[in-house]
Amino acid sequence: MRVDEYLEHDAVGLAGLIREGQVGAADVLDAAVARCEQVDPLLNAVVRPMYEEARRRVARPLDGPLAGVPFLLKDLFQDYAGVPTSAGCRALRELPAPRHAEVVRRWLDAGLVPFGKTNLPEFGAKGVTEPEAFGPARNPWNPGHTPGGSSGGSAAAVAAGVVPAAGANDGGGSIRIPAACCGLVGLKPGRGRVPFGPDMAEPMHGAAVNGTVTRTVRDTAALLDAVAGPEPTSPFPIAPPERPYAHEVGRAPGRLRIGFTDRSPLGTPVHPEAVAAVRSAAALLEELGHDVVEDGPDLDGRRLTEDFLTLWYGSMAALVEGVKEQTGCGDEGFEADTLMLAAMGRAMSAADYVRGADRWNTHTLALSAYHARYDLLLTPTIAGPPVAVGRLDPPRWLRAAERALVRTGTERLVAATGLVTREVVNNLTATPFTLTANLTGTPAVSLPLHWTERGLPLGVQFIAAAGGESLLIRLASQLEEARPWAHRRPGAVPFPEHAPAPG
Repeated sequence: MRVDEYLEHDAVGLAGLIREGQVGAADVLDAAVARCEQVDPLLNAVVRPMYEEARRRVARPLDGPLAGVPFLLKDLFQDYAGVPTSAGCRALRELPAPRHAEVVRRWLDAGLVPFGKTNLPEFGAKGVTEPEAFGPARNPWNPGHTPGGSSGGSAAAVAAGVVPAAGANDGGGSIRIPAACCGLVGLKPGRGRVPFGPDMAEPMHGAAVNGTVTRTVRDTAALLDAVAGPEPTSPFPIAPPERPYAHEVGRAPGRLRIGFTDRSPLGTPVHPEAVAAVRSAAALLEELGHDVVEDGPDLDGRRLTEDFLTLWYGSMAALVEGVKEQTGCGDEGFEADTLMLAAMGRAMSAADYVRGADRWNTHTLALSAYHARYDLLLTPTIAGPPVAVGRLDPPRWLRAAERALVRTGTERLVAATGLVTREVVNNLTATPFTLTANLTGTPAVSLPLHWTERGLPLGVQFIAAAGGESLLIRLASQLEEARPWAHRRPGAVPFPEHAPAPG
């Protein structure tokens, strides 16, 4: 299979060709590797090639609905036995995973062929992908800009045609933000929909979930079908969908009542392009017969953000301590920003943590009341176009002050200065819309319905009520048909002119 032929198909399409015997899985893998070698020197999306593992896999018969389709794993929480999972951290770069993560095992059972792991910020803790361990990933629409984070490597690879779909996960927007930055479909499943075991049941109290980034809605649906459902470590089972998610593609969503807002939950400025993206989507929805009302939920966005950060700080502290125990490394194994987040976590009391977690219910109730009035909430996914690489780096004076505070071990002083929280919230002004779905555990999707005047993608987000993945897929399919996006090609990487849209 030539690279230009490979680029014509999404994952479902490739699987069909392989199943029908029109092309072999080994030939498809060769095309994917060739595409990776062609574009990755510019993008830095794939940080750990797994070519030999993949070639051994396609050398034997494969079963499953996506048998033979090339795939990439995110290098966080998606363990592949015998291959290190770095989490973007230099202390973990060479520590092999002892076994497959459950979500990886299910992807393998579906027949996918992972041939690499993708770039991400350390521990997935940022909305950009610029780790010290691997260097920044770059956006194939404009390499001077970020592909977003934390699944930025996966999104850059999919947008550039290295794979039709790639593994991602989302603890604060990390599927939807890069999808918005790279012109992709990014569905964050709801709490408990996709397994996180066997080593963890519900990281971050269910705020973090596994998923994918794709170019087409039908790929998103097929990949969700492949992994959805409980496992032995699941704390509770949730109701399965009425029918396979793949059967929702092309199914009419009915006349929906959709509320929208383009105001930041933090009360901070929203770029005119993001406002235009939402209002254009609202107009399209009205054209399609939906009832669209400008009305946002009654949420205290700043309180919600602070409550999320309480958990985030505690999680970073636990991660750093765990890696130190596991590897024997010291502070030199981590980035300064990570050490500061961990210091904030150590400065909290257990009572601080519990009170913050208890307040999550207040936010969940507020969103539930909103969904009693509206089927969906429409917002920008991010507050403006993808930022330039390095744009969100802290100033040098702040980085120096943070290092000094960490070196002295004065965690309480770190927290008292407010330096860390101010910097974190400052960065979150670029991505203030995604935390709500994580904290409340509801499903949400970013769809590529807008491109800026400078040719950068800028997605919009839909948030559903709990269990609403099927509705999101039905609406996404309707919007994909009404305003197609898969034919769009990022101009910073080479594409054969005659390669049609995947499908």
